[in-house]
This record gives sequence, C-alpha cells and structure tokens, in this order.
Amino acid sequence: MREPEPLEGDGTGPYEHPARIATALGGDGTDIARARHLTAGFLARVRSEHGLPVSRRALDVAQLVVSELVTNARKYAPGPIRLELRIDGDVVEVVVWDSDPVLPIARAVDPGRVGQHGLEIVMAVAQGFEARREPVGKRLTARIALLDDPGGAVTGRPPA
Repeated sequence: MREPEPLEGDGTGPYEHPARIATALGGDGTDIARARHLTAGFLARVRSEHGLPVSRRALDVAQLVVSELVTNARKYAPGPIRLELRIDGDVVEVVVWDSDPVLPIARAVDPGRVGQHGLEIVMAVAQGFEARREPVGKRLTARIALLDDPGGAVTGRPPA
C-alpha cells in the first residue's frame, strides 16, 4: 500500500494531520479496497488517538461513500484520483478529485434500472453533497455525520 501523498510541499515526505489525510490513487484494481482501508484506519485513529466520537454507522457509511465515489472516478475519468478525508466539526468530509470536468447528475428514480445508482446512494446517506469543477477536473465532497442522530434520521436530517 502506498503512503499518503504530501499535502504540503515541504519535501519531507507524507503529510498527515490528525484530522486530515490524503492519498493519490493510481487507477489500478486495488483503488477501491485501498480507499476503504484508508477510510477505516483514518476514522479509527481519529476515534482512538484524538477522542472524537465515531459511530459504527459513520464508519460504514464513510466506506460506502468512498467506494461509490472512487468507483465512479475510476469508471468515468481518465488518469489519477485523489482521495482526501478530513474532520470538520462533527462530520467527516470525503473528497474525491478526478480529471474529468463533467459533473455527475443524479438520475430520476427508476427501480428497473440496473446500476448507475452510486450518486443516488451517496446523496441519500450523506448530510451534504457538493460537486464542483476545478481548473482541471472536478471535486466531489460528501459530508457524513460522525454520530447517529438521536431522532433516528439516518443522515442527520429529518425524514421527508
């Protein structure tokens, strides 16, 4: 497994902040598993070393979101992928950058459609989702609550 890429250009090697980690994914068959493993390790470290509460649901949802976003990046964008995980208050932000400038669009609900439900899944389980073009490619950001909502809303929002 490759080490996380540097976040700051000091030339001393990988940069890892307790509440932020990033890595480049090369586009091979191990990207999704590596991204899920990195996510699980990051959230476990945030919980054990820094005392931040992370629910089992948050861990599972973060790994699901990472899987969906990295899968889509591998499928639709040529070139490298960058995965960043960062803690912002009571959420973990999952950020995936890829080289394709085309922003994803959630499709209309169609129970008969096979596949292409990844963005729908991400939007259903995340507290927030943003897609924006970058000078090169695009950046997708999903925000996932670290704790379960006491009212039972899965995403921390009231049920519709």
